Amino acid sequence: MAKLSSHRIRAANLDLHWLEAGEGPVVLFVHGWPTSAELWRKILPVVGQTHRAIALDLPGFGGSEKPLDQRYGFTFFESAIDGFLAEIGVDRLSLVVHDLGGPVGLYWACRHRERVEALALLNTLVFPVPSWAVVAFVAASYTPGLRRWLASPAGVAASMRLGVVNREVITDEVARLYTDPFTEWAAGKALLRTAQGLGPGGFRFITQTMPAFADIPVRMIYGENDRILPDVAKTMAKLGGLLPQAEITAIPNCGHFLQEDQPDQVARLLSEFLIAATGAGN
Repeated sequence: MAKLSSHRIRAANLDLHWLEAGEGPVVLFVHGWPTSAELWRKILPVVGQTHRAIALDLPGFGGSEKPLDQRYGFTFFESAIDGFLAEIGVDRLSLVVHDLGGPVGLYWACRHRERVEALALLNTLVFPVPSWAVVAFVAASYTPGLRRWLASPAGVAASMRLGVVNREVITDEVARLYTDPFTEWAAGKALLRTAQGLGPGGFRFITQTMPAFADIPVRMIYGENDRILPDVAKTMAKLGGLLPQAEITAIPNCGHFLQEDQPDQVARLLSEFLIAATGAGN
């Protein structure tokens, strides 16, 4: 297993934090809400045996800066990812995305198609018409009282436990990986804004552009028992229609945060896919 290390950098006028393991072809892992690079902490050392595996804390999350004077829209996240990759000297990469990191990462990929070698999607949202669950979540982020709880340590911990089948995996110690960045209300306000900033135009752009990835390896892996994105199977099947070369795997007894529920299986599936896709380790 490759050693996991923690780093900080100034890029795109933001202080950013990331985790990294291994050497070789670059793989960028993009987390979603309300997590951070820590979501990939059990995946990176496995993938890092054959690749340079990097997980960035998106701005507004984890150890990265959480500005309150920004709209957390598609172009803001694209600029942050672009600046980060430029500062660490990465051009081409494979991309692995999850949850809110799905549209964020896919938007960047669609804008930089020539830089993407392979693409893997875990439980995520892709299309411009949101499910009832997403509509309810965004509405909660605006509701007085509820919104403050949602972005508090208690709310973040509750989200993590809702998002797994095997709740014992979210111990108090694991929960703190995700709750500690949001002990201050200013950070919580930034977290709420990350839930509100992705407009429908960006989703439409992704949907229109995704068929351009029909010539690269694509893998979809999802937990079947997703209480946060309960329509994930339909999302994956619909995306599979746009990308017929994609291989889709549904993991039973596994929820939204499949990196916590079934980390060994997720790491193995991703590692096998990335080795085959990039020829690393051969």
